Amino acid sequence: MGLEVRTLEPEPGRISVLGTLRGTGGGKSLMLNAHYDTVGVEGMEEAFSAAVRDGKMYGRGAYDMKGSLAAQMAAVKALVDAGVKTRGDVVVAAVADEEYGSIGTADVIRNIRTDGAIVTEPTAVQICLAHKGYLWIEVETKGRAAHGSRFELGIDANMRMGWFLAELDKLERDLRARPPHPLVGPPSLHAAMMQGGDGLSTYAASSKLQIERRTVPGETEAQAVSELQQIVDRLAARDSSFKATVRPFFVRDPFEVSREAPVVRALARAAAKVLGRTPNYIGDTPWMDAALLKAAGVETVVMGPGGGGAHAAVEWVELESVAQMAAILMEAATDYCG
Repeated sequence: MGLEVRTLEPEPGRISVLGTLRGTGGGKSLMLNAHYDTVGVEGMEEAFSAAVRDGKMYGRGAYDMKGSLAAQMAAVKALVDAGVKTRGDVVVAAVADEEYGSIGTADVIRNIRTDGAIVTEPTAVQICLAHKGYLWIEVETKGRAAHGSRFELGIDANMRMGWFLAELDKLERDLRARPPHPLVGPPSLHAAMMQGGDGLSTYAASSKLQIERRTVPGETEAQAVSELQQIVDRLAARDSSFKATVRPFFVRDPFEVSREAPVVRALARAAAKVLGRTPNYIGDTPWMDAALLKAAGVETVVMGPGGGGAHAAVEWVELESVAQMAAILMEAATDYCG
């Protein structure tokens, strides 16, 4: 298509591809961002068939989110074919690693900066203004190893973890009872994985619990960690044998953008033109690379095609929605970039 193309590889095998359609100068630049990595194919009968039935294309990644990437490429090809010259640059970013650690978009941000971005995660052709974030937190309760026959010597870390879990259950119910965010609902958490003890005849010296805490816009890492630390502090004050630590080890912030942001307004005008109606505005619960772009100072919004089966045994994308998104992205780039 005549784009300036470069590849980035922050880690072996994690390759992102950038294609830039240069503008004439003086306009805002826009990134169209889609991850092209996928989850695994276990249990899929037609993981790579690309079969088309009733207007749906089937296969791993069709919906999440190579259909989106196809729409981005088609949008820029339409600009090129029509001879449209925007003032600002239009960048197609095909990024790696979103399904694991998002090092693809993180590296793209270090290497190229645009004024705005449209992340084309599938939204059924609706404009997504917010999504949840998450933290992974490890809580470890400490005991004292001893032979199972010597109760006077041992302190059972697994039992202490039980005390913590009882309080964690109360917090989980409290989170879901809080006033919900208008677009993404209430925060939540779950006790994801546990490990404790070394043998049947030994008092457990350590018990570890890994928690996933889903955050909503306005919540912070410090707040989420503090809620768990307060449980630990209450239990320690109640019983001197209770000793535990709270350690966050991975965090992804929630995302929210104003409906009045220029990139949102440009996308809304484009969608209305293509669809013939005012687009719907939504929030979503999964985390997306949009949060990284916003944190880097790039005004960002999310919109993509329809379909279903993300991370499931049967995955498909609605081809008509891919074509609609291509037209919307072309119009949005023309509007935003000038």
